[in-house]
Amino acid sequence: MLSPMLLSLLCLVPSILGAPAGELVFAESSVVTSSVPLASVSTQTVTFVPASSASAGSSGASTESGASSIPTSSYPFVPFPTPTLPPNPPVFPATDPLHPPDVSSDPQIVPDFAPAWAAAYTKAKNLLSSYTLEEKVNITTGVGWQNGLCVGNIPANKNFPGLCLEDSPLGVRYTDFVTAFPAGVHVASTFNRALIRARGLAMGQEFKDKGVHVALGPMMNMGRIAQGGRNWEGFGADPFLTGESAYETILGLQQGGVQATAKHFINNEQEHFRTQESSNVDDRTQHEIYAHPFLRSVMAGVSSVMCSYNLVNDTYACNNDKMLNDILKREYGFQGYVQSDWQATMSTLSAVAGLDMTMPGDVTFNSGDSYFGGNLTKFVNEGIISEARVDDMATRIVAGWYYLHQESGYPEVSFNAFDANDEVHNKHVNAQSDHYKLVREIGAAGTVLLKNDNDALPLNKPRNMILFGSDAGPGKAGPNEFTDQGGSDGFLAMGWGSGTDNFPYLITPFEAINERARRDGSSVFWDFDDFNTAQASDMAIGQAVALVFVSSDSGEDYIVVDGNEGDRKNLTAWHGGDDLILAVAAQNNNTVVVVNSVGPLILEPWIEHPNITAVVWAGIAGQEGGNAIADILYGDYNPSGRLPYTIAKQPSDYGAQLVTGGSGNEILSIDYSEGLMIDYRHFDAANIEPRFEFGYGLSYTKFEYSNVAVSPVTSSDKAQQDLVSAWQEGKASPIAEGSSTALWLHEPAFKVTFNVKNTGSVSGTEIPQLYIHHPVDAGEPPSVLKGFTDVVLNPGETKAVSITLSRYDLSIWDVVAQGWSKPQGKIAFSVGASSRKFKLKSVIPV
Repeated sequence: MLSPMLLSLLCLVPSILGAPAGELVFAESSVVTSSVPLASVSTQTVTFVPASSASAGSSGASTESGASSIPTSSYPFVPFPTPTLPPNPPVFPATDPLHPPDVSSDPQIVPDFAPAWAAAYTKAKNLLSSYTLEEKVNITTGVGWQNGLCVGNIPANKNFPGLCLEDSPLGVRYTDFVTAFPAGVHVASTFNRALIRARGLAMGQEFKDKGVHVALGPMMNMGRIAQGGRNWEGFGADPFLTGESAYETILGLQQGGVQATAKHFINNEQEHFRTQESSNVDDRTQHEIYAHPFLRSVMAGVSSVMCSYNLVNDTYACNNDKMLNDILKREYGFQGYVQSDWQATMSTLSAVAGLDMTMPGDVTFNSGDSYFGGNLTKFVNEGIISEARVDDMATRIVAGWYYLHQESGYPEVSFNAFDANDEVHNKHVNAQSDHYKLVREIGAAGTVLLKNDNDALPLNKPRNMILFGSDAGPGKAGPNEFTDQGGSDGFLAMGWGSGTDNFPYLITPFEAINERARRDGSSVFWDFDDFNTAQASDMAIGQAVALVFVSSDSGEDYIVVDGNEGDRKNLTAWHGGDDLILAVAAQNNNTVVVVNSVGPLILEPWIEHPNITAVVWAGIAGQEGGNAIADILYGDYNPSGRLPYTIAKQPSDYGAQLVTGGSGNEILSIDYSEGLMIDYRHFDAANIEPRFEFGYGLSYTKFEYSNVAVSPVTSSDKAQQDLVSAWQEGKASPIAEGSSTALWLHEPAFKVTFNVKNTGSVSGTEIPQLYIHHPVDAGEPPSVLKGFTDVVLNPGETKAVSITLSRYDLSIWDVVAQGWSKPQGKIAFSVGASSRKFKLKSVIPV
């Protein structure tokens, strides 16, 4: 929170935050009225709710009321310095976002985007040198909801053509002839960097082909709550997996030519009361869990970061000086711009706290006013906000445009997001290319085989089979029956909300299995009625295999589906799925369950039933989902997907629960009291046996691990060798600009090698995972994922595999020193097939 004391002492922040001191200098000019009008109340204060006012609320939650305010004052501003460390190839090469390093299953390159940012800043400053205050303000202010062709729009301004900002994290929303890609959580399930990068690149190409400048993704919330409505948009419940997935996605998106947006910064972990809840998070947990994926996003050269709706420690995220200025811009050295989530701007003084762009521009949809626009102009002219800060805001935004080289030959926006019948602007540009092939491959690679008794799978030309459940077949009115996918009807291939796009088509399991059955000469029958269990039970008799398809959906809270207000009400299968499974299994001893779900489900009612021979966790795989499922069922693709979260035996086993309650007049207080112990970390620390652990997944073959070794890697960063030596002595990284993304901290430091052999009879891909075990005194979870790779092996083949670790990977956050340090004592590690199936163990030589 920007406390009154902190605000009055901003010139002293260098000693605390690492920011340079400076004096406020006001431009002498007459009052200018922006093209976006003033809000109805031009004198504003930033309000917060003191934690001391907490009181008991419903559902065990606490609520806060009695807001305090910060008086309007004068705020100095001097831009953060940019990193000055020279490029140092091959480990630290100067990198343009259009030409990232090649993808690697064991990445050892730290790309240096500083030269590309510096060149973009120079061009942006030259362009803006003749702009008036009003013109610079307009670059920071969206045109308002539905007042442009895209979901967010920065207007054209002199030689700057403006920006089109468009959802979503899995494809271009609200237009035609684009691909419906697998969701983030599904591509994370592949644990395959090449596929994650390829998906990002394909999406980036489609955004650019449609004329979008800024893609509103990827999403990297942490899945703290198993029921969280938007978890499926992100990459699971582990910060390392999420961070690497975000990193590769951003490299791919921006290689495709579009600016990527890392969202939602930060702690937007549930949909209930997302605009009226304070996520109360301690400093260490924030750094090690929730901020980590954003750190990796900055290291990927991301152009923009979107701040979230919620409060963080009693301050709205888009007003949060600590998160936006100190951590993101100072500590991470972020050179791009911060944009608000839609209607998440809470004050004109958000500009002081680090917000650079307000979206969609108006205070509330269609209100006709803005916290920026005329208000920002007025605050500068009245000496409240420095014009130097507005210069910085506009420069960051225009620099993002130059940084992606969008000033030359970039396509014009070719669609109207709000009017599908606008034939003037809807040019029907076909951006799909052959991306359906990648969608199908990711769909199969992200599918997790949870159970396979008696080698029930793969299927081998069964004489007859039957499909049960509405999730096997098409919806009643096509794949885009519901706006923003806000309904549950037929095969589930994505969740609902702003994280969606339109399906160009949707291959269902029914269609894909029928096609294969025609080739095999199998007979196929079906029953899509979820609730007539007596009929299903009778129809299952005599079938060589009975396939039961069940689903569970969630999404954003502006849509309510079957009483689920974004977040899921429970963790059971929808449409009576458990009863349907049991009814079929009662009459068929080769029942295969296929689950399409946005997140974990409780499988206990049926998972150990002796007639259920196989369980396929098919996730939400996009437009080719049915084909991907068939590829797995028939063995055309050997399953290699791994769970990106833990599947518990009961909901209470999870360490963090959905917090409900509250009212429209209160702030709902959500304490992250579990700290570092989320998902598998909690299960390990509390010695709780999960049904299926994080990282779990079976194959149609077997793998053997051997010969682990670890060796130090000589530092390539001679300029910061003193910091390397200090780290080895247990000292924390310094408080400085870019301190948490520094080369010496992230360069290769230790290389772990081992062998993997395919001991089975078919080719397959293994996903080795490396988990660090810190000394007990470090206060860390028992096991922490810090590496993964993928290796493809033929039967009998052995390959040497490596996973490289950095000093950052071995560090913990020191809340006193405000830096990263190596804990005292032995740092051990294990390599294996999941968070609980360790095959090899050793110690890091530090």
